[in-house]
Amino acid sequence: MRKRKYYMCLSLCLLSVTMGMLGGCGGKEQNEAAQTGEVVVEEADTGADSGEEAGATDETGEEAEADKAGQSAGIAFEAQDLEGNIVTEEVFADSRLTMVNVWATYCNPCLSEMPELGELAGEYATEEFQIIGIISDVQEGAELENTVYAATLVEQTGAAYPHLLLNESLFNAMLSGVSAVPTTFFVDENGEVLDTVVGAMDKDSWKEKIDGLLKE
Repeated sequence: MRKRKYYMCLSLCLLSVTMGMLGGCGGKEQNEAAQTGEVVVEEADTGADSGEEAGATDETGEEAEADKAGQSAGIAFEAQDLEGNIVTEEVFADSRLTMVNVWATYCNPCLSEMPELGELAGEYATEEFQIIGIISDVQEGAELENTVYAATLVEQTGAAYPHLLLNESLFNAMLSGVSAVPTTFFVDENGEVLDTVVGAMDKDSWKEKIDGLLKE
């Protein structure tokens, strides 16, 4: 009974995100972009536009710098992948750069780019770059048929990298601000989000972004 209540509560928490995603994998702006082939790219929000909200309460900005430095510590989660393995934020330490691709089983743009993401995952040394998927519409403890369906899509698209099932920990850590899929985060080895992309891109565009971030 307690487990049922937990998932009911989590489902309610995710409702606003899911409703935002259902309309063609995103909001109006993302849908219009998808129809024209345009990709919406957003830089990671560091709160720099509002010093007051970021906690910059003194003239030296020491508190704001502390908040910025603490962003990596804010990404803490424990989740299961499709194979039942436990994955935590420590996975980011395995590579200099991690691409976290948030997708959904109903999202055609997500599925369309996954074959090329699978190719990219195999073209870099693990210590340099890795990809992790987050299935935004399949939760831990979901009906077996939902998990099997997601695993089938992964196999069909050749996206042979870990895919995490959504839970409260993962939602709070990375998805609370996601309003459309696909959404992709680039995270360094310390767990700091370097960049965020909303929308799908082709392989060459992803490779250009990956290589650019690795050079920085």
